[in-house]
Amino acid sequence: MRILLIEDDELIARQLVPKLTYQNYTIEVATDGQTGLEQAESLPYDLILLDVMLPKLDGISICRRLRSQGIKTPILLLTAQDNSTNKVMGLDAGADDYLTKPFDWQELLARIRALLRRGDTDLTPILQWGDLALDPSTCEVTYQQRLISVTPKEYGLLELFLRNKHRVFSRSVILDRLWSFEEFPEESTVTAHIKGLRRKLKKAGLPDDPIETVYGIGYRLKSPEPKHQKNQKAIPAKVEQQAIEATTAVWQRVKNKLDSRVAAIARATDAILNDNLEDELRQQAITAAHKLAGSLGMFDVDEGSRLAKEIQQILQCDRPLNRQQKQRLPKLLRAIQQELAKATQKKVPDFLTVDERPLLIIVEPNKIIGEQFLRETKNWEMRCEVIHDSTVVREWISRQRPEVVLLDLVGEAIATKELTLLGELSACTPPVPVIVFGAKDNLRERVKISSLGGRGFLPQTMTPEQVLTVVTEILERVRRTETKILAVDDDPLILKALHHILEPWGMEVFTLTDPLEFWSTLKTVMPDLLILDLEMPHLSGLELCRVVRNDRRWADLPILFLTVHQDAATMQQIFAAGADDYATKPIVIPELLARIHNRLERSQLLRTKTETDILTGVTNRYQFVQELTKLLQLAKRCSQTLCFALLDVDHLQQINDRYGHAVGDRVLSHLGKLLQKNFSSEDLVARWSGAKFAVAMYGVSSDEGKSRLLKLLDTLQQKPLSLNKKGSLTVSFRAGVVQYPQNGDRPQQLYRVAKGLLVKVKKNGDRIIVAQE
Repeated sequence: MRILLIEDDELIARQLVPKLTYQNYTIEVATDGQTGLEQAESLPYDLILLDVMLPKLDGISICRRLRSQGIKTPILLLTAQDNSTNKVMGLDAGADDYLTKPFDWQELLARIRALLRRGDTDLTPILQWGDLALDPSTCEVTYQQRLISVTPKEYGLLELFLRNKHRVFSRSVILDRLWSFEEFPEESTVTAHIKGLRRKLKKAGLPDDPIETVYGIGYRLKSPEPKHQKNQKAIPAKVEQQAIEATTAVWQRVKNKLDSRVAAIARATDAILNDNLEDELRQQAITAAHKLAGSLGMFDVDEGSRLAKEIQQILQCDRPLNRQQKQRLPKLLRAIQQELAKATQKKVPDFLTVDERPLLIIVEPNKIIGEQFLRETKNWEMRCEVIHDSTVVREWISRQRPEVVLLDLVGEAIATKELTLLGELSACTPPVPVIVFGAKDNLRERVKISSLGGRGFLPQTMTPEQVLTVVTEILERVRRTETKILAVDDDPLILKALHHILEPWGMEVFTLTDPLEFWSTLKTVMPDLLILDLEMPHLSGLELCRVVRNDRRWADLPILFLTVHQDAATMQQIFAAGADDYATKPIVIPELLARIHNRLERSQLLRTKTETDILTGVTNRYQFVQELTKLLQLAKRCSQTLCFALLDVDHLQQINDRYGHAVGDRVLSHLGKLLQKNFSSEDLVARWSGAKFAVAMYGVSSDEGKSRLLKLLDTLQQKPLSLNKKGSLTVSFRAGVVQYPQNGDRPQQLYRVAKGLLVKVKKNGDRIIVAQE
């Protein structure tokens, strides 16, 4: 959470910043009203702590200005004036809460938590789960339009889950979110309230419990059954029979693998009872038991997983087996065979039957055009769903996340609901790429779509085949920016499960079953994170981990182990080899995701320090050139254009001489922040050197690039930089704009041409000049 503190009293700021930082908030400080207003207008914050009495511009005026611009960031006023008149003025100006100085630290924290909860609003006014609805404006809960009476805490619980549909909340986090600082309930209180809420929902007629217990972690909202299933047409008998046959075939293949592993254990058991067990057969049985322990849990055969672990422990015993162990093995074998016999094709997890081809959703009101796209996609390696009503897209995506959305805009102007939908899809985590298919093809519309996160604009004159060619290019670009995971495990079922679990979270998963091919695969994939099985044939995960840690290039690569063992000795071995973390088998999905995200965040933090220009917050030149080289290679493969712009801040040397280098640094930082805000995450932005910045825009012409830069100049004109008592300063720049492939096909060539244009633009007195072909 990012908080802006606007406070001119340095003593108070020095006290608040470390305390709030310790609470995991990101704090930015402005020491006068004008600077604070500029930061609040140009950057997104989750909360503003605002002093009332400020130099240059008072806090109440800042409130009015922000609210008049439609900025709804929660504002907490801080002041030493404890009278009702000031409170009324502040609240009427748009503040959300008011706290007088000196204030109690715990009270301030409680108010901050309350405002942050209040600010976490959903885009849809009424929150729904199937026919269950919660209306925040009236604080009412209904099922099939019948009112349900709930307590305030039950209401808060339901609202928390409905607003955070995919998040798991622990009981301690729920206490922090829903109970005030003055209350000190036990975690069992949460369990009691959830139990009461479930009972009321069931009594109201809900056929399914909307709250799912994630054992050992907490609670989350279940995915509802799609509404349209109740009214959908009966499935033809032939189609239904084909589906049953396909599912049965999948289960049979899986069951054959599981049976072969049990058979290996049975052969070893017979040999042990006959006192003729060879080392090779013993090792095969240990491997089979290890794989069963990891994979049976994914088929809800938890008892079978436990039995396999016990068998593995007995077979791994260093000393000859005693009489009790020999008698125990056949009993364990029979028990695991019985558990496997109970499993049917109904136990097959989704990841074994899911279609792994990329999903394209086409929002197309015209049914004839929709049918044309459906026919054409049969010739491409992708799935396609056509939706004729844009209002149901959100419901679709909540059930199944697409790789790309093609949005057809009918008419001469883009409607507000389409713009809203485009913004929502781009704001998803990870973002859903959206390609706009429109009738009105002009520069203004293209700029508007790009600013909302659109990945491309296609005129409606293009054929379905041409459109799908562009869709394929977009998919390749998206995969280039995805987090890459390399998973090494000799059990293909585990690897398939990792594909299913991680790819919806924007991770591209590469898998390897043979550890002997590890090093060549590592160099080819160049992953962001490595997942290793502990026990594998030929080379163990521990050995692979040590090899990685001993190579300078990969020494910082995050490594996570998957293992069925949780004893202290195994954990010590894992961490001694250089691992960062581990997760248990059978895989617990929320736990695995939490551990992977934690490792990636820490790795990203370290990488950011080496790849980012500290002053401006944008990429440094070295990293920019590397990324630009990759982008040029992609543009060549996909026959796409690329726009490169070199920007030079006006009069930076004179600013340093007149106002000092601290002001010059603020100028560069100000421009860096606006560049990041005005260009999408797919564009490359860097500080090249001194007063120069560089921007690269894939799939954009030089004319489009010039238009974006002119828009940025307008923004700079409207938002001058406050210099405290020295007035304000309007930041501006000049730019040379070039295009691949017309002006070069390597970063150095594009830079030289753009640099030459900068010399020309300064002589002519222009702002931006575009290279001719």
